[in-house]
Amino acid sequence: MMDSENKYNNINKVALVLEGGALRGLYTAGVLDVFMQNNIKVDAIIGVSAGALFGINYKSKQIGRALRYNLKYAHDKRYMGMYSLLTTGNIMNKKFCFDTLVNKLDPLDFETYNNSGVDFYAVVTNVGNGNAEYIKISNAASEMEYLRASGSMPFVSRFVEIDGNKYLDGAISDPIPLKKALEMGYGKIIVVQTRPSGYFKSKPWMPYGLVYKKYPEFVKTAKEVYIKYNETLDLISKYESDGSIIALRPTKNIKMKRIEKNLSKLQAIYEVGIKDCNDNLAKIKEYIAKDININVMQ
Repeated sequence: MMDSENKYNNINKVALVLEGGALRGLYTAGVLDVFMQNNIKVDAIIGVSAGALFGINYKSKQIGRALRYNLKYAHDKRYMGMYSLLTTGNIMNKKFCFDTLVNKLDPLDFETYNNSGVDFYAVVTNVGNGNAEYIKISNAASEMEYLRASGSMPFVSRFVEIDGNKYLDGAISDPIPLKKALEMGYGKIIVVQTRPSGYFKSKPWMPYGLVYKKYPEFVKTAKEVYIKYNETLDLISKYESDGSIIALRPTKNIKMKRIEKNLSKLQAIYEVGIKDCNDNLAKIKEYIAKDININVMQ
């Protein structure tokens, strides 16, 4: 797992890797709520898309928040869906989701987030070069645009422009950033996936080359992401089998749309996350508590 001396500072630290998946990410919200209820502490989170947008609630210590606002506003045209897409160009309404909601209707606890001590990284895709960038979000209020970029799905989102760069969904370039967590030297890694066991990603059929023809590197990355995704699944399986990492994934396959409006399905996938985490709680606690011998890693 390790490749250099300067990474040994993280050898006994715990990183959470959170896959995206739009509203399937409520599975992750269930897992994280169990973590908070049981005072399970991690040192870092690397979240992608919905994994980042829902993962912030762990850092702000707000149990139930992700489920609560999704159930409450699922049918509100201001939230996300075709009305927002047609009127703003973004399927997730920028004003409502990243201002009204987080500041007024169901406020994120920014103070707790900023002072939590947990390093939080949101994965975004740089449209210009097609590369993944891992943005450390230390101040959620001032860096909210990176969180928005991480969840900005292609074809249904405008570019998020920050400091002269254009960004879209981090899942386009690194959908499950396990390798990044390994490169950062974390000796204990918990991966939360949003697809059930046996799922593999197929070659994308979406017209990336037509819509994003001005950005050939982005198109290349998007077209090849299924290869990276499936390779990461193999890596997860390898490390999971030898006990190097723990992976949680839905044990029940609930078919959901990316922008799901069925409240029963939203509740159900969240409850699967709750159950799966509780079922693995003893194993997770034991894994986190163990010490890793640096000499063994060399």
